[in-house]
Amino acid sequence: MASQHVSDGGDVAAFEEGQLVMPRWVGETPISRLVGALISFKPLYSVLKLGARQVLISTAEKTNIPWREMAKEVLESEVYEEMESIQDPSLVYPDYYLNPFHAYDEGNLSWLAAAEAEAATMSMVRRAIPYASSLEEANQIVRGNWLQAISQHHQQYSGNSPINKVLDIGCSVGVSTGFIADKFPDASTTGLDLSPYFLAVARHNQKRRPPRKKPIRWVHANGEATGLASKSFDIVSLAYVLHECPAKAIIGLVNESFRLLRPGGTAAITDNSPKSKILQELSPVLFTLMKSTEPFLDEYYLTDLEHVMREAGFMNVRNILTDPRHRTVMGTVPH
Repeated sequence: MASQHVSDGGDVAAFEEGQLVMPRWVGETPISRLVGALISFKPLYSVLKLGARQVLISTAEKTNIPWREMAKEVLESEVYEEMESIQDPSLVYPDYYLNPFHAYDEGNLSWLAAAEAEAATMSMVRRAIPYASSLEEANQIVRGNWLQAISQHHQQYSGNSPINKVLDIGCSVGVSTGFIADKFPDASTTGLDLSPYFLAVARHNQKRRPPRKKPIRWVHANGEATGLASKSFDIVSLAYVLHECPAKAIIGLVNESFRLLRPGGTAAITDNSPKSKILQELSPVLFTLMKSTEPFLDEYYLTDLEHVMREAGFMNVRNILTDPRHRTVMGTVPH
């Protein structure tokens, strides 16, 4: 089964969906229970975690992404000076966020995770489009289709609402934030994340790169309770965030996005697609490694995101497969 997607030029092409509603390695299936039992065995979990990390790094370096060099450059820079001004010391981290993620014992609350995040993001894009001849070509598909889908959805359903303010929740080190700011250069863009380490790297990187007409603002806050003003944004984006969240946090993030958007505003969530043929057909080794570093992956796949968005109040909820692995789910605040 094919799902339509929109390319940069506005053409409609198709990425292939699998035959299942979601992968067999999710939920209460026998294979999912077996993988869960393997991961819960601590000595084996340590081996799996190390294996997952090695796969990420070797995949990156095979596609000319200098993972170790990029991380070393960040860790030996003056990035640490950004921490004091970016961090909100009163912020209380939700319990789920204190879990190990992505083979880091401290999860996203570490300098190593922050230093390696940009290379990991590049590697994710290359894995999504293995036939691409370069990172740039892969980004044209993954980022280009995502941004074009947002732009077209807003154009179609917002009632001609202008795009003046954009919020990227779960912005990490600002890669997705930079792409969305480039797409809407006349808007003021804010990147928000729970990790002050990631935000320190985002701000450090912004200072090293050519200045923007409108510099991105970085905010250390919980995406479920941002403290930002209601009805103050035209687009709220969550890129590759929800697969790291339990169901309760997914609902909280969607509800907060609705609160933050003006009437006619657009929420756009891009992440792994349960219907992706590639993800449904992952080898047992790869999906076991993946689940070992993503503690809430099952909850993400088992959550009916379109239903959650409608329950929050969104209209015109649309789900598009924007690359072979990822969907973009969008909704509009009534106006």
